[in-house]
Amino acid sequence: MNSITTITPAPTRPVVRTRLRLTTRGRRVVATLAALPAVVALGIGILSSGGALASGDAGSAAGTFKTVTVHSGDSLWTIAQDVAPDSDPRDVIDDIVRLNALPSSVVDAGQSLAIPTAYTAQAAE
Repeated sequence: MNSITTITPAPTRPVVRTRLRLTTRGRRVVATLAALPAVVALGIGILSSGGALASGDAGSAAGTFKTVTVHSGDSLWTIAQDVAPDSDPRDVIDDIVRLNALPSSVVDAGQSLAIPTAYTAQAAE
């Protein structure tokens, strides 16, 4: 009782060959080369942005503001009304806060505040 059994091979998936296979190291190299122009541009931007702050032109910064000392009971609202009676106090307060880099609109007695020249000229008129 010899029986012959034929075994058919299992179907195989076709092999897809790619032309390029990147290893982990190759992916890192490609990512580095792709990011390099952005890093260089960012570095140049950072290094060249400080030029305006470090300029030696004293004439442009001098005379752009007047200093006012805060008295007891003063607020930014009253100071804004005193220095620029013809302007909207909210705009004046916003300019004072930005010029002095104040964290809030609260001021203390004895504190010196810089007032933009445009408003001090209005107060003189």
